[in-house]
Amino acid sequence: MARRRPVGWFLLIAFVVVPIVEIYVLIQVGQVIGPWWTILLLIADSALGSWLIKREGGRAWRALRSALESGRMPADELADGALILIGGTLMLSPGFVLDVLGVFLILPFTRPLFRGVLAKVVSRRLTVFGPMGTGHTTRPGPGSDGPVIRGEVVDE
Repeated sequence: MARRRPVGWFLLIAFVVVPIVEIYVLIQVGQVIGPWWTILLLIADSALGSWLIKREGGRAWRALRSALESGRMPADELADGALILIGGTLMLSPGFVLDVLGVFLILPFTRPLFRGVLAKVVSRRLTVFGPMGTGHTTRPGPGSDGPVIRGEVVDE
């Protein structure tokens, strides 16, 4: 029996499980407060999300520019920008479940909780550079016999 790859599980959850959960929550909310109030709540949720993305995106942009102008590595600022982008994308989908997750990614006091998760995901996919600038990955490319040693060609 073939083992399912993590990407396959992610796609299954993203395209099957999440829409079913969103529809279930929409139906439950609609039964409690009525369909028109549910639609109004979705519209208000979108408006709040747009305002929040604009505000926090502007703050992240200013913080990034400030870090670059001061010559500091903008690691947190780049992570914040990525999390705001992901949160904004989640808020584009109609429904309440992904909107709640999107708001948690956007809000400045909950965003640091997700920075560590983002750092772990990114660090697993980065190339490691040694002290002399030699780079190697854990998975060499096709036709590669080992780590890649970067150098400079000098014409005499």
